Formats: sequence, C-alpha cells, structure tokens
Amino acid sequence: MNNPLRALSYRTYYVWKRNLVSYSRFALPGFIASLGEPLLYLVAMGIGIGSYMGLINGMPYLNFMAPGLLVSTSMFSSTYECTFGAYVRMTVEKVYSALIVTPLTVEEVIAGEILWGITRAMFSGCIMLIVLILFGIAHPASFLLMPFLWFSVGLFFSSLAIIVTSFAPHFDFFTYYLELFITPMFFFSGIFFPLDRMPAVVKVISHFLPLTYAVEISRAFIHGPIGWNLLLNFAVLLISGFGLFVLALYRMKKRLIK
Repeated sequence: MNNPLRALSYRTYYVWKRNLVSYSRFALPGFIASLGEPLLYLVAMGIGIGSYMGLINGMPYLNFMAPGLLVSTSMFSSTYECTFGAYVRMTVEKVYSALIVTPLTVEEVIAGEILWGITRAMFSGCIMLIVLILFGIAHPASFLLMPFLWFSVGLFFSSLAIIVTSFAPHFDFFTYYLELFITPMFFFSGIFFPLDRMPAVVKVISHFLPLTYAVEISRAFIHGPIGWNLLLNFAVLLISGFGLFVLALYRMKKRLIK
C-alpha cells in the first residue's frame, strides 16, 4: 500500500471550504439537529431522572452526565456528516466525481471530507459547551482545553465513518454501524453511570470503546482533576485516529477508483 499522505497538499482546504459554503445555507437546521438529542438527554435524564437520584461521584447527576453528552455531541455530528453526508455527496450529488477530475487528488478530497467532519465535531461541541455554561455546569475557561478534545474525537470518528462509507452499498448499511456500534458505545462508555459500578464484563468492554477515553477527558476538563493520566487517553484517541485517517484515505480511494 502506497503512502496516501504523500498525495496531500494545501488543496485539501478547498474541499473543506466547499462543504462549509454548502453547509452555511442550511446552518440553522443543522444546528437544531446536532443539539436536539443531547439536549433531550440533558433535560429528561439529567433534570428529570436526576431529581430522584443522589450524588454520583460527589456531584449531582446532571453535572456527572453533562461532560459525556458534550463529547457525544461531537461524536454524533462527525459520524453523521461522514456517513450519510459523505454518501450523499459521493453517490447522489456526484461531488466526488466532479472534484477528482480537477487537479485535486482523491486523497485530498477525502482528507477535506474528514477535515470537515472534524469541523462539525468542534462546532457542535462548542455550541453544547455554551449550553452547559448557561446551565451553570461548566466554566467558560473550559474553552481553553476542550477544542483539543473535540479535534481528537472528530478525527477518530470522522475517519472511522469514512471507512464505513467506503463499504456502504446503500443508505441502510449505516443502520448497522449506528445501531450495533455507535449507540451501544453511547450507553456503555461512562456517560450515564460510573463504570466502576458496572459488571466486570462491561468494564472490560468499555476499555475497547474510544468514547470512554473521551468521556474521561471531558469530565476532568469540566470538573477536574486534570492529571497526567489524561495524556494516555489523548494518545489512544490521536494515534488510533491518525491510523484510521490513513486507512480512510486508502479505502475510499479504492472505492472511488473502482
């Protein structure tokens, strides 16, 4: 397998810009969609169910749950953008076919897509953090650290979503990915309940879920303490995310050329 990184250049920016301009025309519906489900969980479980629960790890249930919802918002945004969104651009709108007849390489087109997925992850995370600040859960100083986490989450899940898209024969294919991987991970990565209270098998499985590492970082950034152990979590997300990025370039190039 040739190194796909050698085919990248500054022209990746133009693919990203194209998606940004296209998205700006429908920014409001996208904004509502990216916040709808996390806000529903925040209100229904954090405030509703949380009012019947005691303190968890020394804090109200709403405060415990919110940092996990913050990073899950980024995960879902980048995932949907690089599955359904990318598939529409590839097969329905034929955007990829149009771009690769220009001086752009296939790798630059795909890298631009992943960069756009990262941008969506960061944008959604930013909006959700503002909501948490308004709820009095997070401090504005969280904006100093959270962008690094949003980038890491966006890189991992955008790249993974592009890989899934490279195998997709139709839209229904994404249902398997979302229902069998993304949704279970959402519930078993420590967002809603402390993992140390879970059965042993759940604890073991959680260590193989990338969102678990992101939730731990987010909770530390919002509530503290911030320790050196977070570097390991970041390393897991960034190293695996970079590996998936390279694989995504290779897989999607193979799909498009085929």
